[in-house]
Amino acid sequence: MKNLRFSTSKSSDFSVTIKKRVNEYFKNNNKSKYGNASLILKSIFMLTLFFGPLVMIIFAHITSPWQLFLLYIISGIGMAGIGMGIMHDAIHGSFSKNKTTNWLAGKTLNLVGAYDTVWRLQHNVLHHTYTNIDGADEDIKTPFFLRFSPHVKKNALHKFQHFYTWFFYGLTTISWITTKDFMSLKKYFKMGLIKDRKEYRTEFFKIILWKIVYFSYALILPILMTSFPVWMVIVAFLTMHFITGLSISLVFQTAHVMPETQFPLPNENNCIENDRIIHQMATTSNFSPRSRVFSWFIGGLNHQVEHHLFPNICHIHYRKISKIIKQTAEEYNIPYLYKKTFVGAIWSHLKMLRYLGKVELGVST
Repeated sequence: MKNLRFSTSKSSDFSVTIKKRVNEYFKNNNKSKYGNASLILKSIFMLTLFFGPLVMIIFAHITSPWQLFLLYIISGIGMAGIGMGIMHDAIHGSFSKNKTTNWLAGKTLNLVGAYDTVWRLQHNVLHHTYTNIDGADEDIKTPFFLRFSPHVKKNALHKFQHFYTWFFYGLTTISWITTKDFMSLKKYFKMGLIKDRKEYRTEFFKIILWKIVYFSYALILPILMTSFPVWMVIVAFLTMHFITGLSISLVFQTAHVMPETQFPLPNENNCIENDRIIHQMATTSNFSPRSRVFSWFIGGLNHQVEHHLFPNICHIHYRKISKIIKQTAEEYNIPYLYKKTFVGAIWSHLKMLRYLGKVELGVST
């Protein structure tokens, strides 16, 4: 959505206060906003969880199909952990204060078959800037058979989407490793997010090279080095991606496509009337805030409110600053959206999908 902007005439008192209090938390406690040794250890764990099973598939001479599928599924869990616990912070620049370290950690996305430049444009630029704004937020731009915004025209299929959306969530990373990166790069070039044709061609060939690397060790070598039928290895590989795609999609979509979140539209001047902070509070929801183990595994993304307010802060700090944000929101009578459990969040997301399948165009929640 070209030239779309937020209100800059004034920052709300809440926005000013929340930024001040969070900054004071780090200053008063002498803490860095970036990752620490525990994040490095988690990164090693997730990388091992992803690569370890693949190494076993290739070199351990496994003979049982259930072992093949189990190892690929474990690798898929590691893949999700890499995406949410390493790459996500790195591409936001919050993994480390060292830019080279962030760059290297961001390349872990390429190691699992997607492409960091495309993700940066889709997620950092379009999703984080224009959260839940139809026509601008890439995360709610969907194929014709899905409807994630009340401002998208409804068709006959949408009334069934709460039944079949989950299957397509499982196909998310399969799309990334095959066609989506190429299609998105072309789209972003047309949008002007890729500077010129030379940069576009360079990025295009980089995508090809990274995908060759990925498919070589994740699929081709297992086919060549094991005695399993080709079709069985391919099915196990796709199962790995289905697990990853479903996991990642549930975490991200339950943060925004919810009954309580808003889907604002710009006014006649192409301006969102709230400032950025208030907008993020209205369009983002947390879930399972007390589960430390779950939060550790998904990179703190159960604290999506904190992440959207302060994407430059590493996820290891979200639990602490969430107390500040929640308290300040209560003081200013601003909704702080959250679900007590992840299961509760998924259920609410299902109800929202059902609602969007029935509500007419332009009707908000």
